[in-house]
Amino acid sequence: MKKGTGGKILLSAAAAVVILAAAVGIGSVSLSPSEILEILGHKLFGRALPEDFDPIRVSILWEIRLPRSLLAFLAGAALAASGTVMQSVLKNPLASSYTLGVSSGASLGAAAVIVSGVTLPVLQMFTLPLAGFASGLATVFLALGFASRIDRKMENQTVILVGMVLSLFVNALLTTLTSLSREHLQQLTFWQMGSFSGHGWPYVGILAVVTAVGLLALCCFTREMDIMTFGEEQAQAVGVNIKRVKFILIALAALLTGTTVSFVGVIGFVDLIAPHVVRKVFGSSHRLVLPLSALFGGAFMALADLISRTVISPSELPVGAVTALVGAPFFAYVYFSRRKKS
Repeated sequence: MKKGTGGKILLSAAAAVVILAAAVGIGSVSLSPSEILEILGHKLFGRALPEDFDPIRVSILWEIRLPRSLLAFLAGAALAASGTVMQSVLKNPLASSYTLGVSSGASLGAAAVIVSGVTLPVLQMFTLPLAGFASGLATVFLALGFASRIDRKMENQTVILVGMVLSLFVNALLTTLTSLSREHLQQLTFWQMGSFSGHGWPYVGILAVVTAVGLLALCCFTREMDIMTFGEEQAQAVGVNIKRVKFILIALAALLTGTTVSFVGVIGFVDLIAPHVVRKVFGSSHRLVLPLSALFGGAFMALADLISRTVISPSELPVGAVTALVGAPFFAYVYFSRRKKS
C-alpha cells in the first residue's frame, strides 16, 4: 500500500458516513445528529427517549428515511462493484453490466409483471423484484451462451457486441409492451428511471445479503483481475483459466446488477463513474479498487437520492434522472479523453 493511502481510505469512509447521515437527517422534517443518535440508540439498544420526544420523528427516521438511505447506499455499492468488474474483465472503461442487457432484461420482466398483474401466492411483495432479477440474469446468460457458441475463446469484443445486440432486441420488446399498455405507461416509465420510495426493511435486508455475498465472492478474484488487465495471453501464461474466470466474474456482476435493478428500477452511470474516480485516486489494484468503488458508489447514490427528493420538494425526481445529469457529461469526458490519447 502506497504512503498516504490509509489516510485517503479513512477520509473516504468519513465522507461516506457524513453523506449517509445527511441523507437520513435532511428532508421536509429535519433531524439533528443528536436526534438521529437518540433514535438509533432507542431502536437498537433499547435506550429510553426523552419524555417530550415526538414519536412522529422516530417513525420518520426508522420507517422511512433510514431504510431508504441504506437501500440507496447498498444499490450504489452493488452497481459500482459490478461496473468495476465489467470494466476490468472486458478491458473497456465504458463497459458495464448494462452493456450485456441486465437492465433491459430486468425491465422487461418487471414490465410483464406490472402489465399482467400477476403475483406470487406467498411472496407477493417480492413478485416484481424476483421477476426482474430472473429475467435480467437470464438475459446475461443468454448473451454469454450465444457468445461462447460463436467464439469459443469468448473474446471481449464478441461478448460486448452480442450483449449490445441482445440489449437492443430486449429494449424493442419492452417498448412494444409499453406502447400496448398505455394504462400502465406512467408506472412503467417511473420504474425504469429508478426510485427508492416506499421500500422498507425487507428490501434492505435482502439487498444487504446479496451485496455482501457478491462483494466477498468478487474479492476472491482480485488477483485474477489484476493479471487480466495485462492481457489474456499473459494471464493464460501464468495459469489463469480465462474462460472460466471471465464467466464467473460476469455472472457475479450480473447478480449484483440484476438484483439491484429488480428492486429499485434502472439507475445508470453509477457503475461507470465510481470505478474511474477510485482508480484515479487509489491506483489500479483491485484489492483496493473493488471495495472502495462500492463505498464511493454507495455514497454517490445516497447523495443522488437526497437531491432527488429535496430539490423540488414536496415533489420528487426519479433518482435515475439525477445520476444521468452527472453521468452523461462524465461519459462524454471519458470517451473523448480516451479518443484523444489513442
